Amino acid sequence: MSTELLSQDDIAKALTDLPDWIHTGSSIARTVEAPSFLAGIELVRRVALAAEAANHHPDIDIRWRRVTFTVSTHSAGGITQLDVTLAHEIDRLTQQS
Repeated sequence: MSTELLSQDDIAKALTDLPDWIHTGSSIARTVEAPSFLAGIELVRRVALAAEAANHHPDIDIRWRRVTFTVSTHSAGGITQLDVTLAHEIDRLTQQS
């Protein structure tokens, strides 16, 4: 998968399919409100497994039931297709919660 930086237009287009995500600087982010603290931790565990399999890892902030995922391709200095793909996977896993 390409690690070329996406253009602003590419990012905007990608976010049309990721309505819960926001573009913030050189990353995209989404906050999920889990039904309980343990459900949030379980979501983090599932995302961690998917991220490890993809060798592309989000920044994760856990605040009780609120879990924020931030994705960026640090080695490329911004948002790439890897991030969009991971965001879609996080959305898929969130739907399973």
